[in-house]
Amino acid sequence: MAQQSSNIAVEFLKGASQVFFMENAATGALFFVAMAYASYVTGVWATTIGAAVGVVVATLTARLMDCDEKSVASGLYGFNGILVGAALPTFIAASPQLWIYVVVGAAVSTVVTAAFSATLTARWEIPGSTGPFVLTGWLLVAGAYAFGGLDVTGDEPKLATDYVQGLAAVPGPLELVEIFFRNIGQVYLLGSAVSGAIILLGVFIASIPAGVAAAAGSLIAMLVAIGMGADPATVSQGLFGFSPVLTAMAVGVIFMKTSPRVVVYAALATVTTVFVQGALDVMVAPAGIPSFTAPYVLTMYLFIAPKKLLAPHPHRPVSDHLFGHRHAEKSPSTKTT
Repeated sequence: MAQQSSNIAVEFLKGASQVFFMENAATGALFFVAMAYASYVTGVWATTIGAAVGVVVATLTARLMDCDEKSVASGLYGFNGILVGAALPTFIAASPQLWIYVVVGAAVSTVVTAAFSATLTARWEIPGSTGPFVLTGWLLVAGAYAFGGLDVTGDEPKLATDYVQGLAAVPGPLELVEIFFRNIGQVYLLGSAVSGAIILLGVFIASIPAGVAAAAGSLIAMLVAIGMGADPATVSQGLFGFSPVLTAMAVGVIFMKTSPRVVVYAALATVTTVFVQGALDVMVAPAGIPSFTAPYVLTMYLFIAPKKLLAPHPHRPVSDHLFGHRHAEKSPSTKTT
């Protein structure tokens, strides 16, 4: 029984690490340290608690559904749940109803992960990645407006004409460093530069190439956002950088075999993600919902679709339709995620 508990705990930590495509319990532990630090600084622990609840519920739901054993053990059913668990308390005020929302949302993210694998991955060999988190998060945050027991605390809905444009001065050296690390921390919805540095360290521990890609993605996003005159406050918070960080890692290292051609391709995808970030921020704002990692998801789907032309290097698999791995073992082929 003790061994089983230990294995489950490792699965939870691997689920945390899989947000950055890593399968490493130590990396996952560092990610929780980063979240705890941000909560300590702000005095708000709901995000960290929600993340912990999310990864536990999502992983246990996958076990209950008898999903592919290897995929569950590697944390591939935990990372969407942990993001849902972190996101909901970030945009919805704490209440008993919120925690019901978090539990249900984390469980649903596992079902949506299975649905993505049975369709998007099975048919076109495109990884679902954080798509299930985006879909689940959008529906739950939007739905919160309909329930009196839930108070949405995010930005008020606004139209495209409400955005203020104009060039601003280039931030100073210290602020540039802080933005660089906030870009990474915001993948976990953390506005702390220290938390971002801890997360980057965790990525480097698991994979040096992935760490380099994450750093490059943050740098490219920062330069493009500042150069194009994006809202300085949004740039400073790291909100123009977190999706490009994931894109740089996914296209440059995780889902394709790294080569000079792929590096250039990944750089193009990363720059594109910055533009998609701006577009989606404007498009979802009237609904009063955040874009989450949708800019990364959309760009990654488009750039991974022609991957057969660029020496694909698939991520670890989530097999077949994911419901009942005993049946999946009889399948003649295994799909990748």
